Amino acid sequence: MTNVSGGGYGQRSERREHAADAVGGRKAMARNGNPRVSVVVPTRNEARNLEVVLPAIAAVRPAVHEIIVVDGNSVDGTIETAQRVLPWVKVISQTRKGKGNAMACGFAAATGDVIVMFDADGSADPAEIPAFVRALINGADFAKGSRFVRGGGSDDITLLRKSGNAGLNGVANALFGTSYTDLCYGYNAFWADILPVLDLPPIDTPAPADGTMLWGDGFEIETVLNCRVAAAGLKITEVPSMERERIFGQTNLRTFADGTRVLRTLAAERRRASRRSAERVQVEEQSRALTPVGGIPVVPPAPQPMAPAQPTGPTPPVNGARGVQAPGAEVNGQAETVERRPLPQARVESQPRVEGPVRETRDGVSLRLALEEEAS
Repeated sequence: MTNVSGGGYGQRSERREHAADAVGGRKAMARNGNPRVSVVVPTRNEARNLEVVLPAIAAVRPAVHEIIVVDGNSVDGTIETAQRVLPWVKVISQTRKGKGNAMACGFAAATGDVIVMFDADGSADPAEIPAFVRALINGADFAKGSRFVRGGGSDDITLLRKSGNAGLNGVANALFGTSYTDLCYGYNAFWADILPVLDLPPIDTPAPADGTMLWGDGFEIETVLNCRVAAAGLKITEVPSMERERIFGQTNLRTFADGTRVLRTLAAERRRASRRSAERVQVEEQSRALTPVGGIPVVPPAPQPMAPAQPTGPTPPVNGARGVQAPGAEVNGQAETVERRPLPQARVESQPRVEGPVRETRDGVSLRLALEEEAS
C-alpha cells in the first residue's frame, strides 16, 4: 500500500482541519478496528453479472454490513435478479441519470462506517475488500485501488488505455500535488464521515430540463472524487488491485471521449480547488481582522466610532471627511464605497442639530436689534 496524499495546497494538517470543518455539525461516525462496511454497486442492465457478483461480495469475510444496488432504469430484470440472488440486498433507484448520480444515491443510503465503490460487471475482485478496509483502519481517509502498483494488474486494459492513463496521472499529480499511479480506476473505499467534503450534487435536485447532467452525475465521478479528496488534504492510500475482464455484456468505455472528459474534469476541479482555497484564505483574513487585539478591534467599524466624536467640536466639512476615509478606502477597495455612503448622511443629520439651530437663533436676535434701533 502506498501513500499518495497531495501536498499542493499548503500543509496537509491545515487542509485536513478545513476538511473536518466542512463536516459541520454532523457527528462523525466512529473510526475503529471493526467498521461496518457498505458496498455500493451501480447497475444498468447487469442482471447476468449480478448472479455472480452479489454472492461473491456476500461471501467476503469479515462479512460486509450491507450491499446497496443502485439501479439506473434497467430493462433486463436487474432488480428482480438482485433480490432473487440475495434476498437481503438493499435495492434503490437512482434519482437522475449517470454513474455519478447512482453513486451519490448509494452513498446517501449507506448506513455503514466505510463505503466501498464496486462495479457490477465482474471486473473487481470482492476478496480485495478487506485490504481496502485495512488501509482505512491504518489511517487512510480514502483507499484508492491501483492496477499499476506491485501486486496489482489488469486482464482488460489495452496498451492505448494504459498509455492514456499514465498521461492523465501525470496531469493530475502536477495539478494536485499527488502521486497517483492509477487515476482512472473505480474500485475505491472511504470513511463515510468524509461525504460532506466530497460535496456531490444533492440527490433530490431535479435533472436539468435540457437533458444534460449535473456536474458529477456522469462518468467523471471517479476523477471528481480523486481530485476533491486530494484538494481537501485527506490521507490517500493506494491499494493493489487486479482488474478482471467483464463477465457478460459490453463495456461502455470510449478511450478518446473518456480521456478528453477526464482532462476537462481535471481542469474544472483544479479551478474549483483554487477558488475554494482563495475563498478560505479571504474568510480567514476577515476573521483575523475582526478579532480584537488587546481589546481594540483591528479594523474599526466605519460609521459607529466617528459618531461620539462629532459633538465635541465643529462638524468637519464634507470634503475633509472624505479625505479622512480615503486611506482606509485605499487598503480595501470594496469597502471604499460602503464607507463613503453613510458618512454624508450622518453629517447631514448632525449639522441641523448642532449648527442649524444656533445660526437661526443668532440671526433672529440680530434682526430684532436692528429693527429696534431703526424704530428709535
